[in-house]
Amino acid sequence: MAVRPIRTVPDPVLRQKAKRVKTIDKSILKLIADMRETLSAANGAGLAAPQVGVSLRVIVVSIQHENSEKEEHCLINPEVIRRAGERTVNEGCLSIPGYVGEIVRSVQVRVKGMDEAGKQVKIVAEGLLGEALEHEIDHINGILYVDHLESQDKLHKLEPEPKQQTAS
Repeated sequence: MAVRPIRTVPDPVLRQKAKRVKTIDKSILKLIADMRETLSAANGAGLAAPQVGVSLRVIVVSIQHENSEKEEHCLINPEVIRRAGERTVNEGCLSIPGYVGEIVRSVQVRVKGMDEAGKQVKIVAEGLLGEALEHEIDHINGILYVDHLESQDKLHKLEPEPKQQTAS
């Protein structure tokens, strides 16, 4: 396993529609392991293969719940098959560091894809999990969250944390 560099805008791989995975082989399993390690090191909620420079339809999501339980999913060739409702969220992205945008996401999504063993899975998700799944599936379609902005006024630069002064 290895932490891979995360591609940032304007890297063209982020705008390509990723290719379907035809066979889950050792290279795909290594990619997934590397993506999990990269996501953990970046302290993010989700990561799509194009974000590490691989134009394949693979995503990993890791959500830390308030009860300190972690929920992790890996999906190969995922797609949203149903959306319900709308809600406004403040969303960021590892490929657009230092910014957050106010966009509209679904209240609930139903997603299908394959797990690492090639088994078909369906996930019905709300909240942060639903948002992360929608966000990562957008990535494999060459869509970034900033494409959903109503206007540039809804994009905000994050202020860096003030440095603590220490007594010398």
